[in-house]
Amino acid sequence: MNELSVAFVVLAALFVLLVLALLAFGVRRYQLRRALGTFDASICLLPGSWQMGVCRYADKHLEWLRLFSLSPRPRHRFRRSALELKGWRQPTEDERLRIQPGAIVVMLTHEKQELLLAMNYDVYAGLSSWLEAGPVIGIGTWR
Repeated sequence: MNELSVAFVVLAALFVLLVLALLAFGVRRYQLRRALGTFDASICLLPGSWQMGVCRYADKHLEWLRLFSLSPRPRHRFRRSALELKGWRQPTEDERLRIQPGAIVVMLTHEKQELLLAMNYDVYAGLSSWLEAGPVIGIGTWR
């Protein structure tokens, strides 16, 4: 084999790997969005560090998965009983550039740590209902 054919084989292999990676991202995204109880939500744990992702409701947790990842495991898990809804606000000009269009910023605390989630208002209504629908202290099994 000459140098030109080796370079062609290497470039072809890299192209195939790139296509397979993009296909894997697409399949993962499709599966996440297809599942019940999932919604798009950007997260900010440190001031100014917004990351795009998908949240899903679990029985006792709210799970957040990175959008650009192949891992099936959630990056963050927030215990439902430890989440406290503080309200919502419109995003600042700087935040508008980093979150999805038309989103609001939902302010939460989880075990005394401030947490911001950016989501559509309709999704916020569902999240607040999910949090309020949990059993009261002393009656349920998870509080």
